[in-house]
Amino acid sequence: MQLRIAMLMLLLVLLAACKREAESTATPAPATKPDVAQPVRPARIPAVVEQPTLRIATLDGKTFDLAEQRGKWVIVNFWATWCGPCLKEMPELSALDAMREHIVVIGLAYEDNTPEAMQAFMKTHPVVYPIALVDVYDPPKDFETPRGLPMTYIITPDGKVAKQYTGPVTARMIEDDIAKAGGPKAG
Repeated sequence: MQLRIAMLMLLLVLLAACKREAESTATPAPATKPDVAQPVRPARIPAVVEQPTLRIATLDGKTFDLAEQRGKWVIVNFWATWCGPCLKEMPELSALDAMREHIVVIGLAYEDNTPEAMQAFMKTHPVVYPIALVDVYDPPKDFETPRGLPMTYIITPDGKVAKQYTGPVTARMIEDDIAKAGGPKAG
């Protein structure tokens, strides 16, 4: 029994490895009887918009506009410099962007950082796709606020969300899910 509890605790620690401390937005219910459980309202998590918009300045001084990517599959990847799994998937996402003409990747650095610090970080972790620094207090409205990182979306050529992942992804996973959603099969 103790082994099961220890395994459960280890699993919980591993699952929380790349999650920032949750901000409680739940409103506590007024106290009534101490022996009666009170309902707690869940934090409001905005739903993903079926056809999201995203127009954001990138570190290279350009603007990434999701609407301008119509006709291509777009991978929107929320990540952070402090997230180990995020850093591990970056080279694969970069290769995917470079090798597949029908796929475009945008990296959204979801952390409180400066553009200068992020540009310095990118010199030691280069990728071929654009990176934008996202304000953690004002993230893109048409995407869920990340509750864990990495968080990745596949956007279809007509601009709709085909798949959302929480946790690390591989190029193979993305290509398989693009094929399942009607896109080209990986070669």
